[in-house]
Amino acid sequence: MDEVVQKLAGVGLPAVILLITMATTGLAGAAAITAALAMLGPGGMIGGIVLLGIIGLASDALTKYGLQAMLTGIYQERASKGEKNLCKEINNLPISKELKLVLKDAIGCR
Repeated sequence: MDEVVQKLAGVGLPAVILLITMATTGLAGAAAITAALAMLGPGGMIGGIVLLGIIGLASDALTKYGLQAMLTGIYQERASKGEKNLCKEINNLPISKELKLVLKDAIGCR
């Protein structure tokens, strides 16, 4: 078991999410993997694989830069592309009022 734990720990958060999802399927072996991947994302197994990749990238970026820097960069990029209703979207995020103010200020909400 130690060898498996070391390998999964090397993958990080995506491995944890896959393990938990596999356990909730009630299946075993390849069927559990297939069902778990299909449950994780839109588009069946392929969507689940893509989602695990995105989770890995996001968790790595959060570790390096922090939530505030990541959200600020994402919303500035989206605002520069002309997306609308970002201020309303920020209001509905489950984050602190202070972080909402930082994000709104970064994209020029009034």
